[in-house]
Amino acid sequence: MTETRGSSDRAMRARYGAPPPSPTGSWNSTLDLLLRHRSVRSYLNDPLPTGSLQSLIAAAQSAATSSNLQTWSVVAVMDNELKSRLAAVAAGQKHIMECPLFLVWLADLSRNEQLADQRGISLEALPYLETFLVASIDAALAAQNAVIAAESLGFSTVYIGALRNNPTEVADILNLPSRSFAVFGLCVGYANPDALPDVKPRLPQKAVLSHNQYDNAVETEIFEGYDQTMAAFSARNETMRTTWKDRVFSRMSKVSQLAGRDRLRDALAQLGFELR
Repeated sequence: MTETRGSSDRAMRARYGAPPPSPTGSWNSTLDLLLRHRSVRSYLNDPLPTGSLQSLIAAAQSAATSSNLQTWSVVAVMDNELKSRLAAVAAGQKHIMECPLFLVWLADLSRNEQLADQRGISLEALPYLETFLVASIDAALAAQNAVIAAESLGFSTVYIGALRNNPTEVADILNLPSRSFAVFGLCVGYANPDALPDVKPRLPQKAVLSHNQYDNAVETEIFEGYDQTMAAFSARNETMRTTWKDRVFSRMSKVSQLAGRDRLRDALAQLGFELR
């Protein structure tokens, strides 16, 4: 019990950058793994063991999926030229080229449409925003299962949302059919031990957790304290010292920071998503 409590306290302290908010309840190795998660942006070029991809996809397919529609797919990219082209779409992020496995997760309605066409059935719900949202959520749930599985096997990961900078180019690179969309990419590989970041602290639970009814009161001291924590983290792990609020304002105060994703609705229409 003492070791379990010690493990939980260490994990909670790392995740919040502060002592645990309250005594930790039940604890196990799964929770320990989840709280150790970090985004890794520097990889060794060592290949993954044979069968690793299949294990990750089995874990992904074990995630919840709305009504068992399974409206997602994934493209495993290991070809260096293709990774280089995808990295160019994603603002040149070098870790896409470094990692041995790059997974592109798709909201994919093409499979269901093809099956309906074969049966001569019209899927009236296909063009609606809800259906696209279901497919995107399915892809995210599947990907997160794969992340947990990968980290349990000693691999590291980082999500690449910047594929949405130009989704039509991604579709061209990967030869995607109509009604499929790259929601994000995922680097998988062995972390470079010389560039392994600390666990990034999250907002205190009080900032995100409400009981019974939503409480949106912004308590200044919560965010001031978190800013100090994040400034210290960025000084240790990043190229410049920034606070959390600075990052929020920087990323969200100008449309230009969307890096092309402000045109996402038009791109989705080109990819076959009407979004009624």
